[in-house]
Amino acid sequence: MTGLRQVLALCVTLPWLQFTCAQTQEVICSGTQNALSVTGSSQTQYKLMKDMYSGCEIVMGNLEITTMEHWRDFTFLQSIREVTGYILIAINQFSRLPLDQLRIIRGTTLYEERFALSVLFNYQKDGQHGLEELGLTHLTGTRMHAHTHIQKPVNGDEDKSLKPCDEACAGPCWGSRNDTCQILTKTVCAPQCNGRCFGRSPSECCHMECAGGCTGPLDTDCFACRNFNNSGSCMPQCPQTLIYNKHTFKLEPNPSAKYQYGSICVAQCPSESSHSMLYLLHLTGQLLALTMTIMTTFSLSISSMVQSPCCKRQFSGSSVFVWCSVFVTHLLRLSDILSIQSWPETLTDLSVFSNLTTIQGRTLFRGYSLLVMRVPSLTSLGLRSLRRINDGGVYITGNRKLCYHHTVNWTRLFSSSSRPQRRQKNIDVKENRLQSQCVEEGHMCDPLCSSEGCWGPGPDQCMSCKNYNRGGTCVHQCRFLTGSVGREFAGPKGECMPCHSECEVQEGRLTCTGPGANTCVVCASLRDGPHCVSSCPEGVMGEKGLIFKYPNQQRRCEPCHLNYSVKIPVAIKTIHDRTGRQTFHEITDHMLAMGSLDHQYVVRLLGVCPGASLQLVTQLSTQGSLLEHIRHYRDSLDPQRLLNWCVQIAKGMYYLEEHRMVHRNLAARNILLKSDYMVQISDYGIADLLYPDDKKYFYNEVKTPIKWMALESILFRRYTHQSDVWSYGVTVWEMMSYGAEPYSTMRPQEVPDLLEKGERLSQPHICTIDVYMVMVKCWMIDENVRPTFKELANEFTRMARDPPRYLVIKVRQNATLGR
Repeated sequence: MTGLRQVLALCVTLPWLQFTCAQTQEVICSGTQNALSVTGSSQTQYKLMKDMYSGCEIVMGNLEITTMEHWRDFTFLQSIREVTGYILIAINQFSRLPLDQLRIIRGTTLYEERFALSVLFNYQKDGQHGLEELGLTHLTGTRMHAHTHIQKPVNGDEDKSLKPCDEACAGPCWGSRNDTCQILTKTVCAPQCNGRCFGRSPSECCHMECAGGCTGPLDTDCFACRNFNNSGSCMPQCPQTLIYNKHTFKLEPNPSAKYQYGSICVAQCPSESSHSMLYLLHLTGQLLALTMTIMTTFSLSISSMVQSPCCKRQFSGSSVFVWCSVFVTHLLRLSDILSIQSWPETLTDLSVFSNLTTIQGRTLFRGYSLLVMRVPSLTSLGLRSLRRINDGGVYITGNRKLCYHHTVNWTRLFSSSSRPQRRQKNIDVKENRLQSQCVEEGHMCDPLCSSEGCWGPGPDQCMSCKNYNRGGTCVHQCRFLTGSVGREFAGPKGECMPCHSECEVQEGRLTCTGPGANTCVVCASLRDGPHCVSSCPEGVMGEKGLIFKYPNQQRRCEPCHLNYSVKIPVAIKTIHDRTGRQTFHEITDHMLAMGSLDHQYVVRLLGVCPGASLQLVTQLSTQGSLLEHIRHYRDSLDPQRLLNWCVQIAKGMYYLEEHRMVHRNLAARNILLKSDYMVQISDYGIADLLYPDDKKYFYNEVKTPIKWMALESILFRRYTHQSDVWSYGVTVWEMMSYGAEPYSTMRPQEVPDLLEKGERLSQPHICTIDVYMVMVKCWMIDENVRPTFKELANEFTRMARDPPRYLVIKVRQNATLGR
């Protein structure tokens, strides 16, 4: 390699972070992303793995266990309860992996972009050792796909060693003992459970925010959280950081806010996430090992120094990188030391570390944390961002071309540390280029630098600036009054800060006096209180709900009317008086009473539009009516859903009864589906019906649903809550008859005579006599002996606890449920 010098870096990323979350008392550690690549001996890998995962409960990333011998002890993995990425177990020889407490594999990253769990080639090629049990006895959930691949022995005798599950398991298992049964928290659940459960009863469903199962119905009883863990409670999102204050006209910090760290809500973000890396620098025959722990606030950025391709080989479908020529250029903190004892001759400074701000010095080399020794090519250090050395001294010697070092106030770097000084800070800077020679050759600080010194030539290498500082470069003046690229103001430390983007640029005078949108002299768009904004607040969360504003002629944001709300799909029912004698220009007490109703099983009236005709505005139900649903899905309806709907309709009617609201037109067509498992009552309180169809008939000059009405309503126009009970019985009959029309062979005029003779609707074939007798009680001539809606709700609630006992339905299974 004469005439050509290269920097070759063999990179092995070993994230090594572990801390305890104060809010949840959970120990969190970082995972790895090496796949099947291996660097170093098996003992080195095992030691690093043990240091990383001992006591860890949540692995933020991937858990990768590869190329381990059969005699390795992995009991330190027993504390792991959650892995956010994937688990890879490959090319090992041990017999069992003790991940006994693992509850969930989230699969936020997938192995080979497909698998949350991969088990590959875990046997000894020419021996008897190999993986026998995974030990995942508490694993109840993977948020992505899971994959298991076990390589069979060549001789085909694998079936001889297979042991059956223990009889106590009554199903799948992870091993042959009775304590290795697989825990099922989904396939055994009642149909009412949307997710997991802790028993077979409808009342033993897990909270919807649980993942992998639970021990009870609350969001604090989850094995793991589907989204975020907020101090032990599972929530869809963490409390927001900002809330709109209508008094100050701006978003302000929420005192209860928390931040998202993985799947955990924390009051304060972890100050550091760490990565351990090993760099091997091959420098013209000399090998220098630099071992450092690099801490970055957000991420570690790696950029290539030389154009050398990465050699990649395929091993069993997985990519393995053999070596790459890379080097880190965006380091922020070093936890240990920075030691430079050899350097490429083409590089005259250490500018690859130009973003390094702190050397922590947790472990030192002979009492020093910054060492630069005998590097003949260095003319300047170039550590332009270095402002703190927490521990250890400085040793810079034998660099015959090095200048600028004599201008640095090294003591200031030490005194800026907020940590107590544990060791003496030695400053040993000697045998470098003489200061007089540097001055004679013009190697001096830029005139824009202050007297505190510099790291090298140019205005971007100053320790501090004489006048102002823009983006790390010293300048003579900020763009206060003129300039082609926006306007600026001076920060507390003399830094040139850009004015807010909502400030309108002013020529010849200041554009802003500070960093916020409330410091603009003139707003570029709109003003909301003291703040310049691009648009007025629309749907911003405030103290008492959402805030909506509109711009006036002076481009100021004014609050919208209190009734202004977000746009939602609605349904509008128009009511006309057929005689032409009635108009609806006034809001009546009855309309106000309808608008005040609020119940989960009653469609909410959102608004009333009076006029020549009355328009009632309700939220749109996209799933249609219950009548349409039971007709269309009659082959897939199960007893539980039918009885649940009966309970919900009875509870909704009982709520209307409590608020003195008579429905008058209860039928399956006026029951809407909010979801597959919830119905809502609509069209309550409307005496006449508008649109004719075959279920309504002109009877005594009034459009009336005869076949659903009680006898006293037909004969005497008497509508009460007990006449609604009659209609409820007909509605239940519709449901049990899969949407059939009552008295389908008769004309409406013939129905009253039939009822007076004691005839009633026949018993649906899916109903037992218990259910049918409830309907018959609803159709008693004496309205006072009919059951109340409260009694009906209690009766059907009792039946819903054991649906097959009261309804006999053969449900055709079109699909199987996953676990």
